[in-house]
Amino acid sequence: MAVWIQAQQLQGDALHQMQSLYGQHFPIEVRHYLSHWIESQLWDSIDLENPQEEFKAKRLLDSLIQELQKKAEHQVGEDGFLLKIKLGHYASQLKITYDRCPLELVRCIKHILYTEQRLVREATNSISPVGGMMDSMSQKYQQINQAFEELRAMTQDTDNDLRKLQHNQEYFIIQYQESLRIQAQLTSLANLPPAERQLREPSLQNKRATVEAWLTREANTLQKYRLDLAEKHQKTLQMLRKQQTIILDDELIQWKRRQQLAGNGGPPEGGLDILQSWCEKLAEMIWQNRQQIRRAEHLRQQLPIPGPIEELLTDLNSTITDIISALVTSTFIIEKQPPQVLKTQTKFAATVRLLVGGRLNVHMNPPQVKATIISEQQAKALLKNENTRNDSSGEILNNNCVMEYHQTTGTLSAHFRNMSLKRIKRSDRRGAESVTEEKFTILFESQFSVGGNELVFQVKTLSLPVVVIVHGSQDNNATATVLWDNAFAEPGRVPFLVPDKVLWPQLCEAINMKYKAEVQSNRGLSEENLVFLAQKAFTSSSINPEDYRNMTISWSQFNRESLPGRNFTFWQWFDGVMELTKKHLKPHWNDGAILGFVNKQQAQDMLMSKPNGTFLLRFSDSEIGGITIAWVAENPNKRMVWNLMPYTSKDFSIRSLADRISDLNHLLFLYPDRPKDEVFSKYYTPPLSKPVDGYVKPQIKQVVPDECVCACACGRVCDSALFVPPGSDPTLDPEGEFDLDDTMDVARHVEELLRRPMENQWSGQHGYIFSSKSTIGPV
Repeated sequence: MAVWIQAQQLQGDALHQMQSLYGQHFPIEVRHYLSHWIESQLWDSIDLENPQEEFKAKRLLDSLIQELQKKAEHQVGEDGFLLKIKLGHYASQLKITYDRCPLELVRCIKHILYTEQRLVREATNSISPVGGMMDSMSQKYQQINQAFEELRAMTQDTDNDLRKLQHNQEYFIIQYQESLRIQAQLTSLANLPPAERQLREPSLQNKRATVEAWLTREANTLQKYRLDLAEKHQKTLQMLRKQQTIILDDELIQWKRRQQLAGNGGPPEGGLDILQSWCEKLAEMIWQNRQQIRRAEHLRQQLPIPGPIEELLTDLNSTITDIISALVTSTFIIEKQPPQVLKTQTKFAATVRLLVGGRLNVHMNPPQVKATIISEQQAKALLKNENTRNDSSGEILNNNCVMEYHQTTGTLSAHFRNMSLKRIKRSDRRGAESVTEEKFTILFESQFSVGGNELVFQVKTLSLPVVVIVHGSQDNNATATVLWDNAFAEPGRVPFLVPDKVLWPQLCEAINMKYKAEVQSNRGLSEENLVFLAQKAFTSSSINPEDYRNMTISWSQFNRESLPGRNFTFWQWFDGVMELTKKHLKPHWNDGAILGFVNKQQAQDMLMSKPNGTFLLRFSDSEIGGITIAWVAENPNKRMVWNLMPYTSKDFSIRSLADRISDLNHLLFLYPDRPKDEVFSKYYTPPLSKPVDGYVKPQIKQVVPDECVCACACGRVCDSALFVPPGSDPTLDPEGEFDLDDTMDVARHVEELLRRPMENQWSGQHGYIFSSKSTIGPV
């Protein structure tokens, strides 16, 4: 169902919130009459932080205006005449407002749609509990909103009490002035004749006694009112602190944790609109209570009455200041993290946001934010409030930015779009630690005041750990450091401590998350895949998943120590698999055509029970980022499994996996029994087109030496086939693998030669068949 149809069913506070989204910046009538068009546009495809996206935003603005004008032209009748004028006016208004900043229109509409969806979702959850009980998230949101209602009622109650106290105090002062006037009259009686004095004095004395008795009684009443009000404020502040703890220490910390896991490929952390609305409500109520406490203090100073109220008000003022300070400093956050693997001399971006900036009117005097890169040790000192003498560990270009207020969304943020790390200063490394294990962080800091300079705040926030590299070859090791930190960091840790060992299932969860994100696939690592990885990590032969449940893997095993008999680590091998799959094998992985995580012996055991020509694809154990084809074939003496030398990205940049499988006619069935064309034909390169300008384009095809495949191509040993045992042919390694690595260089050389008008210069060389470039007509 369309969001707008559901949004029109909202009631109460939700309806009020929805209505408040609209105004002159975007009239609600435009939303109503263009609801279908608005909801069918790809607003999320536009990156608001990328100025180059402005062209797309401009096209959407122009289309919106055209749709409005079209809608206006179709209005007929008396009512239609008025609507026609109104819609035409809105079209002109939107063009004037957003023509120079079309990205702001996109920002506005995205905010509107997101908020409407949230309000509809919350309303649906509140009236349609699943299985008789509400979703836990909705239940928590409801509890938070109920607490805000209680706080609003409590704040209103103390405000009413404060008004009553002020009224009573003003009346008390009037009566006190009356008492002074009576006293002055009594004093003036001394100047009157005795007879007249005796006549007037008793009534004045009685009047004074009555007023003074009332003042004494009323002073006690005022004192009680003040104490009662202070107690109510104490309860309100306790509840405010509790609500703030839930929002900042639970919800905001969870959002930051989701943001951290998103760096490992986890689901997006989600928007900040709900958190900002909560923080703004907190800020509003804290500020209202702070103003009430200040008014109470002013009343006390206006009419001092001996008692404990002065100390109570001092404590209240100190507490409310602490609460608002915690809110402001905690809601200065990094909305878009800088890249965690940061290469020097490379442009990068980040966004910092103050969730309460709009509500506290910080944007009236926009603050400037500064970014600095600091080391792990400097971060530790900063959190201990030690004097770091403004030290930094490098130089960042374009590291100052003014916070901007976006009125349509109510957000105050600073967008660093063109930062660049010019240089880095490394510290002394510990033990076996490499440069790709050294962690830095970007420190963002600012200063601003609220309430007409009543309170001045210095705010700071640290980015997620950053690993600085100077060359692309360091990327995979740096990524390992980041992955381990993001996955296993605990909230509130000392920067940037992580456990040296974790349970194997914990690492499985992290690498599975990373794999699915990198390959962009819903097909993650199966239990069998994870057992294979455990065998590789622990040099184990057990195939029982339970054997690995309680095993721990250390950082050294993950990416410091090489695998037995290899010159690469566990992570480097796994990262190579991800890169290869991401760049060249994604559709085949998604189709389930690649078993991948199978060793050579397992492949042999699986294939020997299958018909000749059955093959499977597995990742190479011996080479980073390699995949090999294993197939079963018959030879004069016995059936055996053959393995091609691994393909790498270099090979697939010349000819795709699907085309290579198509070339090899002896490959018939993808394990277990799927005809290969059924699986791969949709990825084959179409046949060559007709000659252009008299030239035929050359084609590269892959073959395996005939003497080794003739038998399996026909399912039996052919008379014409000559079987060459592994090791007796220079194209085979001792394990029966064909070395096709060098043939790709030959292919490139041959393709260059084929640019010349020579016929049949090369054919069937080094495991490949090349069609020559023939000429049709004169050369």
